[in-house]
Amino acid sequence: MSHRVLQPSIPPEASRDHPSRQCERSAHKSELATPVGSEDFESGNAETHFPVPFRMRGLSKDDESALKARAVGGQMHPSSLPFKILAVDDSAVCRKLVEQALSGERYTVLFAKNGREALALFAEHQPAVVIADWNMPDMEGLELCRHIRRDSPDLHSHLILLSGNADKEQVVEGLTAGADDYVTKPFHPSELVARVEVGRRIAELHRQIQGQNRLLEEMALTDALTGLPNRRAVEVWASRQLSAAVRYHFPLWVVMADLDFFKKVNDTYGHDAGDTVLKGFAEILKANTRQSNICARSGGEEFLLVITHSDKAGAKSAVERIREQFESRNFSFGNGTVTVTASFGIAGFHEAKPLDWNALLSCADTALYAAKHKGRNRIEFELESGI
Repeated sequence: MSHRVLQPSIPPEASRDHPSRQCERSAHKSELATPVGSEDFESGNAETHFPVPFRMRGLSKDDESALKARAVGGQMHPSSLPFKILAVDDSAVCRKLVEQALSGERYTVLFAKNGREALALFAEHQPAVVIADWNMPDMEGLELCRHIRRDSPDLHSHLILLSGNADKEQVVEGLTAGADDYVTKPFHPSELVARVEVGRRIAELHRQIQGQNRLLEEMALTDALTGLPNRRAVEVWASRQLSAAVRYHFPLWVVMADLDFFKKVNDTYGHDAGDTVLKGFAEILKANTRQSNICARSGGEEFLLVITHSDKAGAKSAVERIREQFESRNFSFGNGTVTVTASFGIAGFHEAKPLDWNALLSCADTALYAAKHKGRNRIEFELESGI
């Protein structure tokens, strides 16, 4: 079996166009002490991280943990999530009646004595069904419904109001306030269970829709080949991080990576081989990205890495580790083994004034062009990028 290292067959400057946008220069530089967390880069103990751009909206922390723990192949049936009911009544007798009615069912029932307790429990557990008495001393059930609908617009909980008043005008008032159902007292236990079951079915439908929406959202922000976030995901994430870097005065580095002579891999061994190389680099990039940072495939053979809370030496050490690991990786195609390298351009930011993301990206692109021009398989910094 032969071993082959891809070597340049064309002048370095001819394979990559010079960036059309020049880096925005800054005359201000600041000396930084080694920040908290930079020792992870220097020691090589970076935590493996695949950033998820958005938290699972519409789920409580308990439900989100259950989802992650029970998920198989990235999917799970919503009925396997805990089904919680919150019962709110200032009367101990009424709470006991609700408990007895639901005791034989497969529910987790939480109880609150007043509206304030109910709001605290709702925020913590996000129950699928809420059963609330209309008349309570501190906060009426009507007001509780309004609070829940106003404070949790992305979460659908089925709200059932209990009242001794069967007047139609009051029923309409309750439904208008955000309730989904209305049960008069004294209630029949079987009727309450049946109405809770209706709420359960509706809640599960909403969970299915939320799950599908999350999947679509993640697909829109994920590169299908490598599983890394895509450029759009990085832009969403970076806009927040740039603002935080200005506010809390921590450094931020943008790293642009480009695989050297990648076209030759495709031309010589085929596109399946090229995909293998791309996925191999993505694995190394992902394994060397801390949880506070993000890595992505921006398109073609280009990748992005954003490093925060690290000085220049720490950032360079992190990228050098990626470069070395990729350079030492062998790819076997047919009867041959190929080694591929990558070039890296780094731009840094640590200033009082926010820098536009595209301008910072252009700085990293300028540095990457310099790395290509100087022979590839190397790291270059944009010298006047703010640090």
